Amino acid sequence: MGLLSDPNRRRALISLLVRLNTPISVVCYLAGVAWFMGLAFEPFTLRTYMSENAMGSTMVEERFPAGERALATGREFSAQKKRLGGMPVNWLVKTMQDRGLEVFTQRFSRTLPFPDENKERYMVKGTNVYGILRAPRAPRTEALVLSAPCSPGDQNNQAVGLLLGLAQYFRNQIFWAKDIIFLVNEHDLIGMQAWLEGYHHTNTTGMDWSPLQGRGGSIQAALSLELSSDVITSLDLVLEGLNGQLPNLDLANLFHAFCQKIGILCTIQGKLQRNDWDSVSGYSHSIQTLMMMVMKQASGRAWGDHGLFLRYHIEAATIRGVNSFRQYKTDATTTGRLLEGMYRKLNNLLERLHQSYFFYLLPSLSHFVSIGYYMPAFGLLTVILLLRALDLWVQLSAPVVRTEDGVADAEQSAPRQASSPGILSVLTPLVISHLTGAALYALPTRFQEMAVEHFPVSETEAVVLTAIAVYTAGLALPHNTHRLLAGEGTEQGWKVLKLVAVLYLAVLLGCTALINFSLGFILALTLVPAAVLVTPHRPKALTAFILVVLSPACTLLFSVFLFQELQEMPVTFQEGWLLYLSVISQGILDHFLYGSLVFPLIALLVYPCWLLFWNILFWK
Repeated sequence: MGLLSDPNRRRALISLLVRLNTPISVVCYLAGVAWFMGLAFEPFTLRTYMSENAMGSTMVEERFPAGERALATGREFSAQKKRLGGMPVNWLVKTMQDRGLEVFTQRFSRTLPFPDENKERYMVKGTNVYGILRAPRAPRTEALVLSAPCSPGDQNNQAVGLLLGLAQYFRNQIFWAKDIIFLVNEHDLIGMQAWLEGYHHTNTTGMDWSPLQGRGGSIQAALSLELSSDVITSLDLVLEGLNGQLPNLDLANLFHAFCQKIGILCTIQGKLQRNDWDSVSGYSHSIQTLMMMVMKQASGRAWGDHGLFLRYHIEAATIRGVNSFRQYKTDATTTGRLLEGMYRKLNNLLERLHQSYFFYLLPSLSHFVSIGYYMPAFGLLTVILLLRALDLWVQLSAPVVRTEDGVADAEQSAPRQASSPGILSVLTPLVISHLTGAALYALPTRFQEMAVEHFPVSETEAVVLTAIAVYTAGLALPHNTHRLLAGEGTEQGWKVLKLVAVLYLAVLLGCTALINFSLGFILALTLVPAAVLVTPHRPKALTAFILVVLSPACTLLFSVFLFQELQEMPVTFQEGWLLYLSVISQGILDHFLYGSLVFPLIALLVYPCWLLFWNILFWK
């Protein structure tokens, strides 16, 4: 306290920070990157443990016997689906009714803002079928959900068969204290979104759906099942949901505990856990798993049907069966017993899952990194922005040099007064940069028809190319915008603008990291160096090249190639470019269909902030 309250010591501290600003910034950046890379080293992580007392033991006896019968039901479902060319609604309704469930259907339709070329759909119509097993030992105020998407072709037929087999088996048990809802949704996430909106009486995406005729209690947890083979070698747990949300860690711990008990190989990000953490290959395996989770979380996409449950504060995950070339095989009966054990433990819950972590990263299923461990890596990056803001503030508040008589030198004070920046010289770039961001957000979907009429492209290509065109045009539009109303720029003018931009970026990254750490950290890795380096006095061509490389668009391009490398599926530049265009179109679609916030965040906030630094570079 004495250091800050004493004016002389405070001035000495500020002088020291300003003098050592660049070395401290370099050390903080390297320390932040090193801290993040160290998160995958097992001695620096925590072992997972069950926090919820009601699920603290796996001492239940799983007796599900009907795996082969479930596979036969799945084959019958596949035959009906092929015969009708789509989801066999009537067959599902009859089959669920035969198993003693209260069965209901929901019709929905959705016209996409532009065609989804990945799944070849534009006007989507479908039907969700769900059956409710009423709890015999409770007042029916709570519910659990088991869902299986009806996928095109031969995908996921076994999951639907196992769902129906579990429904029949659960119907004969008397210990259920919660309603269990068995849901088969059509058109993957679109159908799930319609069902969740109907269940909770909300409509946030403008989708047309019929009201639900039957409801259970308040949903406590949900699992989405994806199986496309009669036998599997491992089960992969998918946790990443919409806008980077994650379920309570106890749900992942429950899955891991039952996999160990029953003897099923379990993976996360498609990677098995390794025990040789002290070797280079073991650490490399852990950091790849961690980085894949970071990349998926930063995308803001829902990586399974479970991802939409999280926005309703329902803990959910997707269990995906993998059939690889490993010799170890697991049949449907064992998988059914795993699900039976998990639902019996969830049935014991007296309250929602809340005692474990909601903010975490997983280098493996047995170890996790909590928010208290990974946030310092982000903090070390953002402190660089605060140091740069302090440096600019000291430069702007430097006193006028006075003569021995105590009177300001007229020759020095007059230029300083003349160079005082007007508010318009700072406000104009801010306004125009954000108007450019608004154009990037609004024009691609509004001008697609015009682009299709004048150019030989599809509607999806028109949306993506319009977004790229607006993004590129933004590099020229705000160029020297400070001269529009205020004449020539001043030396202090760019410093004031950079001070505002640096503080703006620090607040923006901090708020983003609180919601989605992975997205905030990736943006900080590229935008912090750009914010620190840019001044009007550096070589224009080299600095402009560095700024473009560190821009949000190039960051996304590099992320596409890095993600393919982490998946061990490297691509050529041409294939990577096509993936890049597909990622852009999917990001825009996810925003308009499900409410993903990554596209508006980049277009309305991150890109305009980057344009401010671009404008500073060309300040005259």
